[in-house]
Amino acid sequence: MTSQKITIGLVVVALFVGVVTAHAADFDAGFKAYQRGDFATALRIFRQLAEQGDASAQYNLAFMYDNGRGVTQDYAEAMRWYRKAAGQGEASAQYNLGVIFFKGQGVTQDYAEAMKWFRIAADQGHVRAQTGVGLIYDLGRGVTQDYVQAHMWYNIAAAQGQKDAGKWRDSLAEKMTPTQIAEAQKLARYWKPKGK
Repeated sequence: MTSQKITIGLVVVALFVGVVTAHAADFDAGFKAYQRGDFATALRIFRQLAEQGDASAQYNLAFMYDNGRGVTQDYAEAMRWYRKAAGQGEASAQYNLGVIFFKGQGVTQDYAEAMKWFRIAADQGHVRAQTGVGLIYDLGRGVTQDYVQAHMWYNIAAAQGQKDAGKWRDSLAEKMTPTQIAEAQKLARYWKPKGK
């Protein structure tokens, strides 16, 4: 390789690092603006980055629409941005899509769709989504009621510090046989997040 090709390669790498660093700085500025309550600035920054395809910015923009922070609450707009972020693997966006479908916020309540999104996020290790999967199995909404699966998911979430999951697991155990509890504990023990 000639020294000219090496020099060009180093310049390209330096430019890429500069763009990534500037992008991260913009996101940090948007996040800090949000934290101090400057929603107009946060909205402007997140929208710009979201339109460029940044999954974290898409999630944050969706969250602002979902909760009416600096904008009129708009579930359809929140859904649009959550879907974009979820499609890029953003587990929090996937979880929030599950919540929207579970509660029927701006959409027809659909437990099967809620389960789909909770499960995608749960499989990545998202603790609140794991509790959501447990709850849907516990209630038998959109799926066949399955105490073993519910206990397993509550147990996984509780092991990561989700307090309610531990209470729900313990309450559910009162309805289960010792064999069912042992099976749920075994499944929880061997569960691993996908891709890890």
